[in-house]
Amino acid sequence: MVYRVHPSERISHGVDRNRFLRLLSEHVGGDGLLFDPEDLRPYECDGLSAYRELPWIVALPKTIEQVQAVLRLCREHGVPVVARGAGTGLSGGALPVADAVLLSLAGFNGIMAIDRANRTARVQPGVRNLAISEAAARYGLYYAPDPSSQIACTIGGNVAENSGGVHCLKYGLTVHNVLQVRLVTLDGELLTLGGSGYDGPGYDLLALITGSEGLLGVIVEVTVKLLPIPPCTQVLLASFDSVEEAGRAVAAIIGAGLVPAGLEMMDNITIRAVEDFVHAGYPIDAAAIVLCEFDGIGEQVESDLLKAGDVFRTQGATGVRQSTSEAERKRFWAGRKAAFPAAGRISPDYYCMDGTIPRKRLPEVLRRISELSAHYGLVVGNVFHAGDGNLHPLILYDANKSGELERVEELGGKILEACVDAGGTITGEHGVGVEKINQMCVQFGAAELAQFHAVKRAFDPGGLLNPGKAVPTLHRCAEFGAMHVRGGQIAHPELERF
Repeated sequence: MVYRVHPSERISHGVDRNRFLRLLSEHVGGDGLLFDPEDLRPYECDGLSAYRELPWIVALPKTIEQVQAVLRLCREHGVPVVARGAGTGLSGGALPVADAVLLSLAGFNGIMAIDRANRTARVQPGVRNLAISEAAARYGLYYAPDPSSQIACTIGGNVAENSGGVHCLKYGLTVHNVLQVRLVTLDGELLTLGGSGYDGPGYDLLALITGSEGLLGVIVEVTVKLLPIPPCTQVLLASFDSVEEAGRAVAAIIGAGLVPAGLEMMDNITIRAVEDFVHAGYPIDAAAIVLCEFDGIGEQVESDLLKAGDVFRTQGATGVRQSTSEAERKRFWAGRKAAFPAAGRISPDYYCMDGTIPRKRLPEVLRRISELSAHYGLVVGNVFHAGDGNLHPLILYDANKSGELERVEELGGKILEACVDAGGTITGEHGVGVEKINQMCVQFGAAELAQFHAVKRAFDPGGLLNPGKAVPTLHRCAEFGAMHVRGGQIAHPELERF
């Protein structure tokens, strides 16, 4: 289906495509442009394949200077631009926009330098997440954030979405592991944000750019922090008779003062799908399992494992297993990382949600998800970064059934609203994109949205970078019926222009 662009988010420029292609070719060459429908088809969506739109033009620059030239042309002619990496995002952040240039950074895939002494890597945005760790391994180093799609997702996209991963509980999200980015603005200026140390000078614009979803500029280089590979790593697999018990056990682990490298949870639907796919050794009769990993010095790891095992048993675990070899530990994690593709084997389609809640609210929110699943008559499998409270409910459905996608979207929206009601947020690492833009009206009031738009205008006065994504207009929120207003009136006059 085509994403329903709100009229207030549409940008019409009236530029002749053939003329604009000629202008672009002067800077990127004819081989750096795609415009035939069949060549455009691979770019019509990202990982959120329910929404599709053929790009107007795809530009494939090879140098930073070419990126600058493309952006200057787009600004001069009022043509929107959508930056794209590997297209693995799950919120529609890289979804093409009608009459816009899709700017592909996939060719920027070079690892420019690894600084062993300072434990950093300087890379281009099209470098795969996993490739950084593979290149750093010879120095005994690795890059900690590890999204489930790390074999394919790119570091530029990770920065744009502030991606996490199974080990972000201990080591943080992308924002905690990036030291510097080079960014091209819509004016074609090349900015360097951050620095080589732990704190760059001036305003923390690096944190602002991380998670900005391509709304503020185009990332052309990233410097990331590397960590020493831990000398010892072990994982526990705890089984439970209910998801509520497993949720309480997660909170108890953190409450006991333990800091696992990873703390993940899966329910029975996901366990069965994964075990049939990966053969990870999961107990298929368990209502839920928790994977709890510790890393560091061997003595500390063993001590933490013993404490964690006691906590799990006290919280009602029916079984606690410790990985007996590195191969088994990797199998346990391979199952977790394969949860999304495993869901695709048991359902024609699935819709992967992403919301975050306080850990102590896990049991009640999981209960609410179960109630919503029953109400809508749609199966929901749960797999998530439990230690962070970052939920990833997988709604199983069949897009060929009339009206079913609309019911799925409604159910997904209710799950996100339940996260907000519990004191959480509508996203943890997937971004807002187009998927959650209506729920932004629930998460934030008019005053906050006004400030978001003000920041956007400071970088992009014409609103040409990735329009219609991440931050809703007032008109959209009014139609969605969920804007937080005072007495039914606009709560911030600055927002009236949107």
